[in-house]
Amino acid sequence: MRNMGLGVAAVVLMVTAIPAQARNISKNDLQVCKWGAAMAANAQQSKLSGTTLYSARQKLQARKFSQPWMRKMAIGITDQTYKSPSRLKPAAIKQTYYDGCIQHDLARNK
Repeated sequence: MRNMGLGVAAVVLMVTAIPAQARNISKNDLQVCKWGAAMAANAQQSKLSGTTLYSARQKLQARKFSQPWMRKMAIGITDQTYKSPSRLKPAAIKQTYYDGCIQHDLARNK
């Protein structure tokens, strides 16, 4: 039981540390992480609902994006999401992607 308390404390420390560390990341990089996380969540929702990868990619091809790089990145995120065996809920995928993106940016900016 004591070990479980330590595990919970570690998770709380990690969760509270992420927003503090995120201040070292530019607003643009934060927006990219939020956008990518939303794309991953949408892809997971499509996957869980039974939409084929082909159909999901077709929807992305037809969608208008504000930046030229967004379409290719959205397709890449969707492909990776579909290849993953994960059955997590889209909200969990969104948070996992966002956390990983923030950690990547922090490591890159060191």
